[in-house]
Amino acid sequence: MSLHRHPDSPILDHCPETLPSWVYHDPAWHEKERRAIWAREWVYVGRRNDLARGSMRRIEVAGQSLVLCHDREGRLACFHNTCRHRGAELCSTAEQPLGKLITCKYHNWSYATDGRLVSTAYGTPTDDFRREDHGLFAVHVKDWNGFLFVCLAADAPDFAPDMGVRCLDNWPMAGLQTGHRMEKLLRCNWKIFWENYNECLHCPGVHPELCDMVPIYKQGIMATNEAEGWTPDAPRPQSNLKEGAVTWTATGQPCGPVFPGLSAEERTNGYNFVTIYPTMFIVAHVDHVRAVRLEPVGPEETRLVAEWFFAPETLAQPGFDAASVAAFATIVMSQDAEVAEMNQRGLHSDRYERGRLMPQEFDIHRFHQWLRTRMEAAGEVIG
Repeated sequence: MSLHRHPDSPILDHCPETLPSWVYHDPAWHEKERRAIWAREWVYVGRRNDLARGSMRRIEVAGQSLVLCHDREGRLACFHNTCRHRGAELCSTAEQPLGKLITCKYHNWSYATDGRLVSTAYGTPTDDFRREDHGLFAVHVKDWNGFLFVCLAADAPDFAPDMGVRCLDNWPMAGLQTGHRMEKLLRCNWKIFWENYNECLHCPGVHPELCDMVPIYKQGIMATNEAEGWTPDAPRPQSNLKEGAVTWTATGQPCGPVFPGLSAEERTNGYNFVTIYPTMFIVAHVDHVRAVRLEPVGPEETRLVAEWFFAPETLAQPGFDAASVAAFATIVMSQDAEVAEMNQRGLHSDRYERGRLMPQEFDIHRFHQWLRTRMEAAGEVIG
């Protein structure tokens, strides 16, 4: 039976093949992805207001140890965590104070917070030593709506969220504060997570709470334009959420003041997703914002870090419990984790080589194309 689809519908008109099973667990391929994708794309590393001025933090991106600096004047910088003298690490703890200089504890070489070599301490360079050639190895850093991103590539690509760089302009993003954080090690490849994120065929069987909150998910689709018989002039529902709900909390009610600058459409949506491959997605609600980031640990392990952000006046409410606000989305993510790990285990079957996508899995197909394009640019072809 064929679907009746309007030309403007995103539903596919065919069932393309999936990626081959080996790309989800082969160590050699995982290393190629690290170099071609994670070492070349923008990677989310945390919120600006969670890194106090006058401090630096040790982070790891694509297998590289880095030091993220926020100096006393509010300037941001990021460097490889290695001294130009003999390679000792500069930041040995998760976070430590940052004065006017970055000083190596080994031999006291010192660098300005912009990476320039200032002093070789007790070492006495000869005329063949050029101080300007021995600054720290800089890494691109970007602040977008208070989210900090770094890129290891020599030439960073354009920063391009799927909804555009202005998509969160109506939210008071820079002033939001972290109220709750959850970390979980997923026993699956990072691509499995994104594939699960990009379809809702699993929603009716896996997410009863989510389907109750978002009725259209009960149909196994994510939006009205995916429905059988949809046309552009079809009426749009007054809200994406169930009657009486305005946000993703257990009750559907706001946990604090509603953000005042939102458009009617942003309020009606009830949830506004922003995707930034390969590193994170953001869900902006009328009363809080959630960000979920991925960190590949190995071919079959991915660290998931979820953070919930609130306005200061929301956090200041007597008895406010950020964990209770996070409980609804935490249930959904736990359900997704279970099926993602189930998917990963099944890919080890000797009989399974690759599968076929359904027409409703168009966003998985787009993700696969995104992946193929970046791997091919690095000279790696997926068969």
